[in-house]
Amino acid sequence: MAKEDSARFDISADMRALAEKSVEQAKQAFDIFISAAQHAVSTAEIQAASAQAGVREVGELAMSFAERNIASSFEFVQKLLQAREPKDVMALHSEYVNTQVAALTDQAKELSKRATKMSGQRTQH
Repeated sequence: MAKEDSARFDISADMRALAEKSVEQAKQAFDIFISAAQHAVSTAEIQAASAQAGVREVGELAMSFAERNIASSFEFVQKLLQAREPKDVMALHSEYVNTQVAALTDQAKELSKRATKMSGQRTQH
């Protein structure tokens, strides 16, 4: 019975060489796949970190704008409290509105520019 079992597992040298070559090729293909997968994960991590930094930068910029706008509002209120005549109130209000519209326009342009820059960085990777 031992002879029958060993006879079933006899593989010719050509077949063994072919099997070894196939296993080696499969291992090489797997190594290439793993390398490509690791590269893809690394690239995704870099892009995520870049996007996160960009979002943080835009958020900080927006907070800076908000702080400036609130400070400007408090300055306006302080000036209003010192006004003595209705024409002074109207002049202060007109000046404040014009200044704020210009500031908000500039801020919106800057935020838009930063957002476009961020979006361009994400598509370049």
